Amino acid sequence: MTMAGFKGGSLGFSQRVGLGLTIAIASLFLTIPSAEAAERVVLKYNTLQGSVSVADLKALAERGEVSLPLRAYLMLARKNPEDLRRILNQEVSANPALLDRALNSFVGNFFLQRLGEVVQTPNAEENEQALRSALVTSAETDNRIVVMEILQNYPTEELHVNADRAIEIFQMLKGTLGRFSNLSL
Repeated sequence: MTMAGFKGGSLGFSQRVGLGLTIAIASLFLTIPSAEAAERVVLKYNTLQGSVSVADLKALAERGEVSLPLRAYLMLARKNPEDLRRILNQEVSANPALLDRALNSFVGNFFLQRLGEVVQTPNAEENEQALRSALVTSAETDNRIVVMEILQNYPTEELHVNADRAIEIFQMLKGTLGRFSNLSL
């Protein structure tokens, strides 16, 4: 900001206050955290734990490409990349409005607690809210939930996944959503 137009090149008291408020408000907007999305997944197989980027998992899910870090981790875990790819591409139909209502019910909260045993926030707090958000967001665009979309839409920068139990819980998700789909709004 130039001082041109101000008498003697200095700001008066009210102008300094106004400038200060403008800077304070601008700094608030610049420091408000944007909506986070998962960038890293900590995969756990038995006692083995490794961090993998969501981008690497997306490349595996969509194109079958296995990055070097993901390949190394899967070799150590003695897991086939195609098995993980199948899990990432599992899908179930879901009406987002019905899903939101269902997940806010007693049964839905129980389901989210169970799912929270498999997919967790880094500090294992507020799992239900994070999962509810990821599930509903995943269903909003195309009335379906894909495991890979849940990972991409998870509202924390990192999430932890117990991969040994992931398929079991996803089957539970399919069954639960199947029962809910028979209900009407």
